[in-house]
Amino acid sequence: MSVDGDEGSGEIDFEREVEDAVASLPRDLRDVISNVAIVVEGEPPPGQPLLGLYQGIPLTRRGSGYTGVLPDKITIYRGPLERLYGADRESLRRQIRRVVLHEVAHHFGISDERLEELGRY
Repeated sequence: MSVDGDEGSGEIDFEREVEDAVASLPRDLRDVISNVAIVVEGEPPPGQPLLGLYQGIPLTRRGSGYTGVLPDKITIYRGPLERLYGADRESLRRQIRRVVLHEVAHHFGISDERLEELGRY
């Protein structure tokens, strides 16, 4: 993982929180996460109100021709998360975890609609 920006004193270590969120997945799920980079960036692209973003080919759509492909990318946007939830460290930690798991779900081929059905959106 890589982080854009320095960690100030007393702030949550975003990279560590993201790693902890991935580590909280059951081992059988962690073991099948494949060819994906997870990064923390300061802000989403202009005009896009995002907390996180998955870009890539979900595991459910990868076939025998899936070779020599650049890694998928999960981006967690620190700025909006801090603005929305930064007043409460525990709330911020929970939301980082929620966003990471949401984007990992997309890596597994689970759509926003299905996440809503499951009560996980």
